[in-house]
Amino acid sequence: MRGSKMHHKNDKLFLEDISELESPYFDLQAYVGTTKHMGGLKTTKELIELCHIDKDKYILDVGCGVGATPCYLAKRHVCRVVGVDISERMIEGAKERAIREGIEDRVEFRVTAAQALPFEDALFDVVIAESVTTFIEDKGRAISEYVRVIKPGGYVGLNEETWIKIPPPTELVESVARIWGSAKPETSDGWVGLLEGSGLREIVVRTYEFNALKESSQLLRYSLEDLLRMFWRTLSLYIRSSAFRRYMKGRQRLPKQIWEYLGYGIYVGRK
Repeated sequence: MRGSKMHHKNDKLFLEDISELESPYFDLQAYVGTTKHMGGLKTTKELIELCHIDKDKYILDVGCGVGATPCYLAKRHVCRVVGVDISERMIEGAKERAIREGIEDRVEFRVTAAQALPFEDALFDVVIAESVTTFIEDKGRAISEYVRVIKPGGYVGLNEETWIKIPPPTELVESVARIWGSAKPETSDGWVGLLEGSGLREIVVRTYEFNALKESSQLLRYSLEDLLRMFWRTLSLYIRSSAFRRYMKGRQRLPKQIWEYLGYGIYVGRK
């Protein structure tokens, strides 16, 4: 009931004043039914390979959103997956996805924060996070939690926004935080330092510039039914809400040089 009341309030804010939402960037994704990260499905596949994920592994996906990656893992790699997200609406969407795809016996979803995971020590074989830790203020605490819940010899794998040209101009840093909901990317060295500081070893680093072709692989994570649902929800908001139109117009004003400085990286470490 609490979640339904909150959703009703948020739906009203989508139409009237999006700025009043606690996290417009993620709230709108949850409403539409999508989850994004740089590099799309191609990067998810690369992360799976580097973390040695197979059918015998027990996986935790931190910041799982609407469950695209957990469901992909359960279907394609036949492993057990737990997905967690701070958004109740995201988790509800993830549970619905698992039922639609007939894999609810292999995936579990919970509402929780990355910095305080409700799991015992050394439970999982792998923890992954895709474009999640970038948005967390205390990144070190979150990554320490990822490490705590994996078994000795297990892997933590991140795909996170990264400053690939440094130092980025101050106005560019401020624009990224404003447009992407308080995002605070690190440099490649910064991400490596966080992993090493949490006790991980054998760090693998791969950084990439923004690539439109790779980004288009986001669509491959979803069925035609999913894509149609996203399209109609977005179109409906655009037609009904002047607040949404203003919000989207503002998001389109990306600084011209943003992709000269901002890319993403895959960072994998072993416990």
